[in-house]
Amino acid sequence: MASVAEISWKAWRLSPRRFAALGVCMLHLAFCISVRAQTGPAGMPQEAPGPASTVTPKQLENVTFEQRLETRLPLDAAFKDESGRDVTLGDYFGKRPVVLAFVYYSCPMLCTQVLNGVSGAVKAMPFTVGEDFDVVYVSFDHRDTPQVAAEKKAAQLADYHQGATAGGWHYLTGTEASIARATSAAGFSYRWDEASGQFAHVSGVLVVTPDGRLSRYFYGVEYSPKELRMALVESGEGRIGSAVDQLLLYCYHYDPAAGRYGVIAMNVVRLGGAVTLVLLGGFIWIMRRRERRESYVV
Repeated sequence: MASVAEISWKAWRLSPRRFAALGVCMLHLAFCISVRAQTGPAGMPQEAPGPASTVTPKQLENVTFEQRLETRLPLDAAFKDESGRDVTLGDYFGKRPVVLAFVYYSCPMLCTQVLNGVSGAVKAMPFTVGEDFDVVYVSFDHRDTPQVAAEKKAAQLADYHQGATAGGWHYLTGTEASIARATSAAGFSYRWDEASGQFAHVSGVLVVTPDGRLSRYFYGVEYSPKELRMALVESGEGRIGSAVDQLLLYCYHYDPAAGRYGVIAMNVVRLGGAVTLVLLGGFIWIMRRRERRESYVV
């Protein structure tokens, strides 16, 4: 194969006419490459680049779910439950912690995923809905009715075989004013999108203390049963949970910035050291007892 130097030398030896023709061909080739770069397949014009990833789409402007830990919910806010009965938020507080989510029952996709995420996590936990904690859903669409809420509840309980705990699941609807009070206190904002005919909103759930204070936020549509369990134990202020739960809370700490529980490395090391000392002490005690028995036998 010819080297680059040999090719360059042969190019310089071309006659002026041939050299000019070669230059025209190279210009034509460059032009074709430029045109090709600006068109799609089959010579179709290339679409204009989309907005930068750092730019918030217009339909998502002012759509947030800000953490407002320790804020108390408006427990006197009036709603209707799935049976059409007049209730207040305070009716679901006072005895046990609450898992709370803002959804709307006619949502075609995202809200159903939130409901499924809560049901799946609850099913995997050792706690019982209605006994250890309650689940409360508040629709932020004032057009939702108790009938729609009842249908949604029946479908969810059937899908996850939660009929026995139906008394602990609550699907609320209300007026714009009541909805605004509850969502504002929780830092949840949403927006109606005319183009899609849907609400733009952030998905997530909250864990609330028995006296109505916002304790933990979890974002997304899938919720770790372990993290939700720890949040309920913390929010329950010692009213629910076991020694295992307390041990988990010693090793994990809630990170508000991430909305998750993270391992406390130092506490894990301390716990490991304590377990090692206990095991070592137990081993020494057993060996000493064995030595004493052997000495008595002799």
